[in-house]
Amino acid sequence: MAQATAAPTMPPAREMGPTGFRSNLRGVQDGIFWGLCGLALLAIIAPSVWIIVGLLRDTWPVLTPQLLTNTTAHDGLQNAILGTLLLSVGVLIVAGILGVAAGIYISEFSRGRTGRVFRFLSEVLAGIPSIVVGYTGYVLLVVAFGWKYSLLAAVFALTTIVIPYIVKTTEVSLNQVPTNLREGARALGLPMIATLRKVLLPPAMPGIVTGLVVALAISTGETAPLLYTAGFTDQNPTLHLTGFPVPYLTYVVFTDIQLPSAKSHELANAAAVVTLFFLLLLIFAGRALAVQAARRTARMSL
Repeated sequence: MAQATAAPTMPPAREMGPTGFRSNLRGVQDGIFWGLCGLALLAIIAPSVWIIVGLLRDTWPVLTPQLLTNTTAHDGLQNAILGTLLLSVGVLIVAGILGVAAGIYISEFSRGRTGRVFRFLSEVLAGIPSIVVGYTGYVLLVVAFGWKYSLLAAVFALTTIVIPYIVKTTEVSLNQVPTNLREGARALGLPMIATLRKVLLPPAMPGIVTGLVVALAISTGETAPLLYTAGFTDQNPTLHLTGFPVPYLTYVVFTDIQLPSAKSHELANAAAVVTLFFLLLLIFAGRALAVQAARRTARMSL
């Protein structure tokens, strides 16, 4: 009697369990998150591109060599460009030295209540409106000290505005240096100055350079404190620290755009384009310096 063969059984249909459902849900959530990030990035890029394209379109006919060789008295920007460069160099020297030194002190030397007090004062200083800083500089530096509208008064006003950013970036950059580097330097008996110069500052240098670039960019775009401390002149700036007003680009943008003539509007737009170009140049230079510092640090670690 032949034995009947059993019919092959079909495998049960795969059902999506709770694990698969959660995996698909996470995929949907990730897609929504990255979509929102893309929209946020577009919301930042689109206005910037619109402003740059609009400025270049309106200013292209007046971007001539005469714009760089004539002063504002003859429909040029030479004096304003030189004055802006002079102010930037002054801010880089004064704010750079004070800000980096304060950041090093807060990160490496201040402890407990002292460190908290210095951080609090730095945060308060960062929240003061720039026009208040400018008016205080006018009352204290221009009038009380008798410096008049001058390079030194303008540099001190801009330094007051940007120094909190340098202090914070310096402190954060030093705090991100691995603790074992400090412990190794201490174990070798290196003095603190040598530890800072050879061990701590090289890996922190990219962040410090970024903070300096951000500070210079902020100072370049300021107008209110300079109205009270720098004044303005149609002549090229001098190297006198006090007693002589300093021209700058944002003054041309601020004043000429309010005048009724088309020529004044063209000069204001041109000053805005030159200011924007100067800011982009600062950003690219800061990026290059930060990359070089990072490569130098990587070679030191090998």
